Amino acid sequence: MDFLLRLSRGIDALNEKIGYSANVAVLLSCLISAGNAMVRYAFDYSSNGWLEIQWYLFAYMVMFGASYTFRRNEHVRVEIFYLFLSERGQAWLDLFGTILLLLPVCVVLTLLSWPFFMQSYATNEWSGNANGLIRWPIKLVLPVGFALLAVQGISEIIKRIAALKGYIALDAKYERPQQ
Repeated sequence: MDFLLRLSRGIDALNEKIGYSANVAVLLSCLISAGNAMVRYAFDYSSNGWLEIQWYLFAYMVMFGASYTFRRNEHVRVEIFYLFLSERGQAWLDLFGTILLLLPVCVVLTLLSWPFFMQSYATNEWSGNANGLIRWPIKLVLPVGFALLAVQGISEIIKRIAALKGYIALDAKYERPQQ
């Protein structure tokens, strides 16, 4: 179990760093959006490349931020049962949900999105818009993002099993979002 917990900590550390890069992408997207708007109104100039890079950064934020959000237990969940369960019950629900739902979906989406990326890479696909960007790098974000989410799911499975067996105390408090 010690090896698995070390593996889990390594996965968590990786996704923490990737999550930080997704946070930086939010800032870059805002700066590019503001700069693009200022240039468009001040100099009557615009480029599709600036718009596309914002879309790329948004896709990066979503796909790479998902594993970070899951690691921090801040993902969206169905609360109807979860809030009424004990901590042990919540750990069991998380364990089964991750094994039966998250991992299969992530594996399927990783496998389905890989050929989508490979076709784009093989043809060196570019945007059809004037001044557009190369497409294959952003298409790589799909399989990598789903794979990172699956790997984080494995980390969460390890932690839930360790907590259920009493090896660790799991700090998996879930706070209902304020609305």
